Amino acid sequence: MRRIASHLALLPSGILSKPLITLRDGEVVAIEQWDRLDAMAGVEFYAGILVPGMVNAHCHLELSYLEGQIERRGGFAAFAAGVARTRNLFTAEDRLAAARRASERMWSEGVEAVGDVANDVSAFAVKEQSPIRYRTFAEVFGLRTASIEAMEPMLKYGETSLSPHSTYSLQDEIFKRVCCKGDAPLSIHFMESPGERELYDGRGALHEWYKTQGWECDFLHYGSPAERIVASVPADRSLILVHNCCVTQRDIDVIMGHFTAPVYWAVCLASNDYISGLMPDVELLRRNGLNICIGTDSLASNSSLEMMAELKRLSDYPLEEVLTWATANGADALGYGAELGRIEIGKRCGLAVIDALDYEKVRLTELSTARRIV
Repeated sequence: MRRIASHLALLPSGILSKPLITLRDGEVVAIEQWDRLDAMAGVEFYAGILVPGMVNAHCHLELSYLEGQIERRGGFAAFAAGVARTRNLFTAEDRLAAARRASERMWSEGVEAVGDVANDVSAFAVKEQSPIRYRTFAEVFGLRTASIEAMEPMLKYGETSLSPHSTYSLQDEIFKRVCCKGDAPLSIHFMESPGERELYDGRGALHEWYKTQGWECDFLHYGSPAERIVASVPADRSLILVHNCCVTQRDIDVIMGHFTAPVYWAVCLASNDYISGLMPDVELLRRNGLNICIGTDSLASNSSLEMMAELKRLSDYPLEEVLTWATANGADALGYGAELGRIEIGKRCGLAVIDALDYEKVRLTELSTARRIV
């Protein structure tokens, strides 16, 4: 039995002051408030705010070996070229060791679950041994890809399902086939760059690159990435749209007018800054009452997989709201909401503490860090 107290705690009902949380074998069995800690024997006190284990809703663990290898702010073309140029410089052992270090660090910093995108099986040995719960999206990618046969070895691993990379990187038939296969959530890179929308208008960087490669797209008749999604994904299938740097009100209206299942909008601010400097309009997402969640993307496009680095970029928004994006919303997006993401009696949600708060304004500071305590 552990009794854990702090200044604050994030609960589904809001931020609770003077929380006292009792756990038995990791399960929350009581949520109370303390009065005089000096009169209570055996209570552990942690300065800051207690939060459930956080959820990294979008990550590429297998790319951890590329940390520091890709030019910063080079844009999307330079990023893709950098990955292609450097990925064969590392051994299988290098890749595995980098993935293990990254996973262990996420765990120590309070991450309980990860939505992980995979193109091969290289990181599964790490994920299977990790206490972090990984939902893996086996990413189908490539305009010349016509079969999912190459992805089938990944599907033997638990909590792994197919997902299309984006609305611009798969031809029509296979995109629809992947979107309709199974009932696990989909995770799709969406509106990360202006070129995604411009492609459908026969212009822009993607259009020009495809033209130089001699590649033709058979899906441009949909008119836009959002229209392609609603024409291809069943309305009752849950969806995570990732990045959203160039999302418009029209995109939101099209998407939300179609889906009956929840749609989650993942932001990966540090990665966006690293690659292009483009940023999602978080206020537009908030204004529409959308389900926002938070990811880190990969160490190929980020200096760390630290959720706190992402949260600090959102420190102008109410702390309760941002922490909910990083916990409950992420858990719901991955289909884990019944078990993780909320401090509630009966849950084994993990527990982390975020310290060095500005208590007067109830917000993070540049010195705030997160660490796991359960």
